[in-house]
Amino acid sequence: MFLISWLWHGLALTDLEEIRIPLTLYFCLAGIVYVVLGLAMTFAIHTAIMHEWISLKRAFPFTSMLLGAALGFFVYLAIFVLGMSFTKGGMVHVVADVLWQMLEQGIGGLMVSLGIIYDMHKRYLESERA
Repeated sequence: MFLISWLWHGLALTDLEEIRIPLTLYFCLAGIVYVVLGLAMTFAIHTAIMHEWISLKRAFPFTSMLLGAALGFFVYLAIFVLGMSFTKGGMVHVVADVLWQMLEQGIGGLMVSLGIIYDMHKRYLESERA
């Protein structure tokens, strides 16, 4: 998520040129935020699996992407309320930013689900060897 955020804001939109804090501080803080978001998403997906809100048998990666997109929407709401944005734009900027945040966190949810699938597959193979 950190990499695609940098690609979007740094290369595609060149938003990083407009921030008022040093880039080193921005990248350190953004790294911390993305670690926390990744942990929150991993915890949420594991909890949903444990309580059987998400089925591992039907469209698990897609469901995890939807959960990530929902997290992205709530993250954007917090960012919007606190007034932390790269540029001061109109409604078009707000819509583009919320859609981007949902896409970014949705990809994060997909990566978490793929990690869970890989871990389950690895455990299965280890149990077959025993």
